[in-house]
Amino acid sequence: MNDFCVVLVRPRDPNNIGACARAMGNFGLSDLRVVAPYAPVWREAVSAVGVPDILRRACQCATLDEALQDVHFSLASTALKNRDIRQEIIPLPHLNERLAQNPPGRTALVFGNEKSGLSNEDIERCSAVLNIPTSAKQPSINLAQAVILTCYELSRRPDFAALRTPGQVPPAPTDAQKEIFIEAADRLFEKSGFKTDFSSVQRKTLLRHMLARQGLSREQLFFLKKWAEKLAAKLP
Repeated sequence: MNDFCVVLVRPRDPNNIGACARAMGNFGLSDLRVVAPYAPVWREAVSAVGVPDILRRACQCATLDEALQDVHFSLASTALKNRDIRQEIIPLPHLNERLAQNPPGRTALVFGNEKSGLSNEDIERCSAVLNIPTSAKQPSINLAQAVILTCYELSRRPDFAALRTPGQVPPAPTDAQKEIFIEAADRLFEKSGFKTDFSSVQRKTLLRHMLARQGLSREQLFFLKKWAEKLAAKLP
């Protein structure tokens, strides 16, 4: 998702900065911009586990204006309590729907520092406000948590390619394939002396009932058939 950048304004905690970078890496974002970072904290943050490349390539900016100079649409992430918001307010669950209305161009997700968040001037500099709905009792969210929630919401866009996706249900065996296995298993029962107190018809009926409950795939059933044949071949 190359049309997005994350902008951290005056961050103060290296752990939070690293966690933000990791959240970006998890959900396919790589353009990190940091406004006026505290130098010792920034040097420590660059060692973030798993995403040193994102931090090494991060753009250090003196001002928010500098960070947004190539951006077409910017979102100031903030809680609404005690804020006099004059811009459009976009709740996080509606983010992708709202972004779909914009013309092509880079979007910036702007987050403030851990202590005071974004200043009123920072918020007014952005195109709109992004709000993560929370309980009134606890309206603010940790910086890294806010970033990961926002990145996750973006990952629900159609152009997000996950590393792994749930696979398709494997094809079920046909009735004829089940019968081939049942014949092989019945021969094994006979040669091994197992369940010989049952007739062949009874054993096959038992196997059919077992297969109906297990929901085995064709591949699993083929494995069991080969196993039964190999064992039967070794018996006198």
